[in-house]
Amino acid sequence: MSGTQEPLVEVDRLAAELDRADPPALLDVRWRLTGPPGRDDYLAGHLPGAVFVDLDTALCGPPGAGGRHPLPDPAALQAALRAAGVRAGHPVVVYDGGDGLAAARAWWTLRWAGHRPVRLLHGGYPAWVAAGQPVSTVAPAPASGDVEVRPGDLPVLDAGQAAALATADDAVLLDVRAAPRYRGEVEPIDPVAGHVPGAANLPATEYVGPDGRFPAADVLRERFAAVGVTGARSVGAYCGSGVTAAQAVLALHLAGRPDAALYVGSWSNWVADPTRPVASGPTPGR
Repeated sequence: MSGTQEPLVEVDRLAAELDRADPPALLDVRWRLTGPPGRDDYLAGHLPGAVFVDLDTALCGPPGAGGRHPLPDPAALQAALRAAGVRAGHPVVVYDGGDGLAAARAWWTLRWAGHRPVRLLHGGYPAWVAAGQPVSTVAPAPASGDVEVRPGDLPVLDAGQAAALATADDAVLLDVRAAPRYRGEVEPIDPVAGHVPGAANLPATEYVGPDGRFPAADVLRERFAAVGVTGARSVGAYCGSGVTAAQAVLALHLAGRPDAALYVGSWSNWVADPTRPVASGPTPGR
């Protein structure tokens, strides 16, 4: 798996690991696109020893022309991870409120930053609670970590590279937003509706459940193959702002494609430049 460990961990295995003398670092990254902040959920109850890390301010850069969730500044990310107690080479487990979106972006960000021993708690906080595992309201003060952020360990796409991938015969660019957004019928967040010309639509609901759980690897391979992810064809993914697409990249890793690239800026970056073309309708629209 791209020189790293299995990216998912189940509740029972994590519980056993937390009983060891040197357990993995736990990062609570619960987040909502709208509504109360994730920190409120964290303060109401979290995995014992977990540290809250904010997706918007710690794991992403400030919103702007680069998109709503652009890459973080490496120095700022390193400071945030060290403050959370992340140590060089030491295992990290990330979790969220259950849909797996924020946790997948956290997983992707740490992997992109060169920290390979990171896993996502499959099913997130709800799975932990449902299994009867203990929770805490105590916010720990971890010793400062010494992780070194070295960007570039996972491939990324800018707008030009995404456009080239979408129109290449030996590649596929996946748009993992809901079908009405892809078709350009609705756009609840960004100022322009539609999709990157040439991109194929595979809504996230096709490869991950609402509880954030993934099907078996062979099922994932079949679902990606149905939209052209076959053989040695290069593959990239985008969504609205690079969060849901990070989950798609995780699913592609599970399906045996650790080379999958993330268009981090995604649609929010694409439409920031009015000269970029926009396609609509149910087909890729090359």
